[in-house]
Amino acid sequence: MAAAAALPLQGAVAGRKKIAAISSTYHVRSHSDNFITRLLEGYWIHEKFYEAPFDVASLYMDQIHPADIGQKLAGAYGLPVMKTIGDAVTLGTGKLAVDGVVIVCEHGKYPHNDKHQHLYPRYEFFEQVVKVFRESGRSCPVFTDKHLSYDWGKSRRMYEWSRELKFPMMAGSSVPVTFRRPELDIPLNSDLEAAVAVGGGWVEDGGLFHILETLQCMTERRKGGETGVRAVQHLQGEAVWKAGEQGLWPRKLLDAALARGEKIGPGRPEDVKQAVCCIVEYRNGLKAAAVALGGMVSEYLVAVKRKGVEPEATLCYIPSENSNNFSMLVHGIRQMIETGKPAIPVERTLLVSGALSYLMESGHRGHTRLETPDLNVSYKAPAKSYFAPGVGS
Repeated sequence: MAAAAALPLQGAVAGRKKIAAISSTYHVRSHSDNFITRLLEGYWIHEKFYEAPFDVASLYMDQIHPADIGQKLAGAYGLPVMKTIGDAVTLGTGKLAVDGVVIVCEHGKYPHNDKHQHLYPRYEFFEQVVKVFRESGRSCPVFTDKHLSYDWGKSRRMYEWSRELKFPMMAGSSVPVTFRRPELDIPLNSDLEAAVAVGGGWVEDGGLFHILETLQCMTERRKGGETGVRAVQHLQGEAVWKAGEQGLWPRKLLDAALARGEKIGPGRPEDVKQAVCCIVEYRNGLKAAAVALGGMVSEYLVAVKRKGVEPEATLCYIPSENSNNFSMLVHGIRQMIETGKPAIPVERTLLVSGALSYLMESGHRGHTRLETPDLNVSYKAPAKSYFAPGVGS
């Protein structure tokens, strides 16, 4: 099934390609470390080691962390640290001079707004790369970490730029592509009746994104393909459980998901005082939910119900000892830069970015249900899901 994803890449262009690494800040176990260090030093997936696939030709860091390792690694590898994103992408020549761009804008001292959104400048980083593309008259593949932007309008523009300038684009987090216990991959075009994803207590937009993305990697496989989201609602506290009793989200699947957990705390889900539920109503009528149970859950789980089949569930395993959940995503970046074909559809991240933006607005407006007519994002999921083979290490 997914084991084929860890085999040597097919159709790769011969020779070493050059990439520019764009970082918000770079310290041990930061996302920059989890991506860029693997691109410098290589990475493991299950029991196989992959050599560093490219020459990291430049590094840009927006902020220098007190425990910075970016400058030290740059010195060790002879890697130039550039003062601007434009210089990183052009290598100081004024024209595009790399074969791929990896943007990792997570961590660092950036403000929050009153909607509990972390205002990372992902859009602004991406915009500077696109500016070089326009001025150079050509482009290259781009990966940007996690959701596209906290703002739906900015997310949509980022996607539209990639379509306009015709460059491969990939985004998202490691959770949907990490190891699954068990290796659940529901068949494409399944007749889905319901789905629930579960995570922990990080209920700012960055934390809820992980749970929503875990949900989406399953719901996108339903019959007819993905056609978008009709409405969303952010709930908190006792309202979460009342909505479940009213059938506004599939409460029965929560237990199936929790049964796959390896670190579930004691008690009942209903006893979690600050539970959060993100209800997602799809345009085809499917109702699904992303539930955060802080204090009870500290991992990512998902359960689905197919017509005529008992509930199926899996744990998206995060190896805390070595962050190897990032290795399969790095492998996907490699595939995109070497072949021009993204390992996962960027439309998944686009739709989740939009749903997340509306959900944070819902919470800000008193947890009201919001119609989302502009989330009419349509795409087809791959025949087989892309995730790491094996149990994880």
